[in-house]
Amino acid sequence: MSNEQNKLPDIIQTVSIEAPIQKVWDYVSTAEGIAEWFMPSDFKLIEGHEFTIQSPFGPSPCKVIEVVEPTKILIGWDTDGWELTFLLKEIGSETQFTVIHGGWKEGEAIVPKAQQPQSAIRKTMDQGWSGIVRKLKQLVEA
Repeated sequence: MSNEQNKLPDIIQTVSIEAPIQKVWDYVSTAEGIAEWFMPSDFKLIEGHEFTIQSPFGPSPCKVIEVVEPTKILIGWDTDGWELTFLLKEIGSETQFTVIHGGWKEGEAIVPKAQQPQSAIRKTMDQGWSGIVRKLKQLVEA
């Protein structure tokens, strides 16, 4: 019996940014841009590139899994199976930016680095991502 059905749902946060897609892409596809709204890292926009995000819990090893310029970046995040997807979609004069934080396990499973259950970390991160995408919007529109 698999625990697939008990896994926590992905976090999905979307924001509309008053800017062309290329401007938003520049903020989400470079280490300098990512550091301004998310966390410092040595990210490079190259599939297979391994890099480190400096998170509050300490360094998180990451890997660029897929790049579809200028609409998608898929990143493997940390050692617990998380995946981050950045999706960009141009809608008129705006760009819709969506972050999907997937790869959650069952709610009671412990996140090793934080020593807290997945359900607690997911709740904190859902609120965190909400603030992070708002910060990106403010930054790009400034």
